[in-house]
Amino acid sequence: MNLSRPSLLFFLSVASVLICCSRKAFAQEIPQPLGFEEYDPVSTLKVEEHKIRRAKFPFIDVHNHQYQMPTQDLKALVAQMDSLNMGIMINLSGRGWSQEWSEGTATLKGSLENIAKNEPKRIALFTNLQFKGFGEKDWTEKAVKQLEADIKMGARGLKIYKNLGFSGIKDDKGNRVAVNDSRLGPIWKKCGELKIPVLIHTADVPSFWDPMDRYNERWLELKTHPGRRRGANDPVPFDSLIAEQHYIFKNNPKTTFINAHMGWYPNNLKKLDSLMTALPNMYVEIGAVIAELGRQPRAAKKFFDKWQDRVLFGKDSWVPSEYSTYFRVLETEDEYFPYHKKYHAFWRMYGMGLSDEVLKKLYYKNALTIIPGLDKSLFPK
Repeated sequence: MNLSRPSLLFFLSVASVLICCSRKAFAQEIPQPLGFEEYDPVSTLKVEEHKIRRAKFPFIDVHNHQYQMPTQDLKALVAQMDSLNMGIMINLSGRGWSQEWSEGTATLKGSLENIAKNEPKRIALFTNLQFKGFGEKDWTEKAVKQLEADIKMGARGLKIYKNLGFSGIKDDKGNRVAVNDSRLGPIWKKCGELKIPVLIHTADVPSFWDPMDRYNERWLELKTHPGRRRGANDPVPFDSLIAEQHYIFKNNPKTTFINAHMGWYPNNLKKLDSLMTALPNMYVEIGAVIAELGRQPRAAKKFFDKWQDRVLFGKDSWVPSEYSTYFRVLETEDEYFPYHKKYHAFWRMYGMGLSDEVLKKLYYKNALTIIPGLDKSLFPK
């Protein structure tokens, strides 16, 4: 077939348009690659499910934060606690966030008065250190006296925030205050004399110090929360911070320490097991690390069985709907169920199926043993 030049050009133009359209249609039919953030498949696995909204036994949450307690509606708070079967909440933020000594005392006093008036049996407070003026000649003596006064006023223990050891706490010369700074020694000793526990949070997830690359399993968390990322020496390596913490445990054997977040070793239970042996005055609580336990249910169950007298229940952030994940991991033998925050754990959970004996110790017995002044009548014997 012979075509004139104009006809040939028209034919080629039409063919080009048809090819372009077909390519677009073909491209639309093939799904484009998803980013890791978007990928969130719904499992087709069919297994038994036991979604638990209330704990099997009344429990004590030893790691909670309520920042408006002097004026808070405690009746409403306790109603939420009742829905979870929470017997007692330990508010660790007794002095609030202010570093002014007088403001902290006013917050603690107001909180204790509100509790005494409305819910004296259901809520307890830990006090905190206020580091303003740290390094000045009289700071240590003043802090010890304040601690004694706070306990006499009604606080049940001492909570140490993670800013101790990080660059957030500096002395009067502008230097980082190490967790094992000698000027804090009388504080730990006094807690032992008063027979009150110290719940201490040191460092953060070890992966925060690792390079933010494709090998870091906390990559998504670091992308969505960039402020959590640490440099290799920001302010010091993870191992150095943890060593400072362990130093005070070892050198204060008469003081009871509750290591927050299982000491950041819930993903290395062999290491944590060795620490539990070496540091008999160290207890651990499970706040914000249930995702680590839920991906190794058999190893975790063995650990909880072995150390059943020294593990406490804690949650940390107050989001009532998230407690169900904790109950399900601890109480059931469910398989392959999701965690409640993808950026914490993109993997699936498995239930540990703890025995009633271990659950009771975890939920309330151990806390009643080491935290003074809690009402034991709220719990089964």
